Amino acid sequence: MKIINRAFHRNYEELEKFEAGIVLTGNEVKSIREGHMQLDAAFVKMMGDEVYLINANIPGYEYADNKDYDPKKTRKLLLHRKEILKLQIKLGQGGRLTMAPISCYNRGRHIKLEIALARPRKDLEKRKIEKGRDIERNQKREMKEYMKI
Repeated sequence: MKIINRAFHRNYEELEKFEAGIVLTGNEVKSIREGHMQLDAAFVKMMGDEVYLINANIPGYEYADNKDYDPKKTRKLLLHRKEILKLQIKLGQGGRLTMAPISCYNRGRHIKLEIALARPRKDLEKRKIEKGRDIERNQKREMKEYMKI
């Protein structure tokens, strides 16, 4: 099971990756294992000396009692102290850096979240990358058709 944030590579330029654990309840773990998690609008924020995942949508497990369950609640991420200090230093230096989730997966029985220290892309950069992908796709298509002849 691997859940990918498809919007990440379009909106951000990845500088450095980190692997973090997530503090979850039992029905959230079951829901994630079934693949029910959305990271598209999610982001990671540092509050004090702790790191949190904000706005990630984990719908409730369908067979659990979900009366007071909030699917977009803030969840604490588990990182080593050295990693948190490294993030604090890099974010404190400025330079328009942010943290965003890349993917969520299970390692054994634990649920892990891959986060990245990233720089947001401007609209012009996004269009340039999309144009390059389109050109590359067209070249592959033409090459494939040429090889058929």
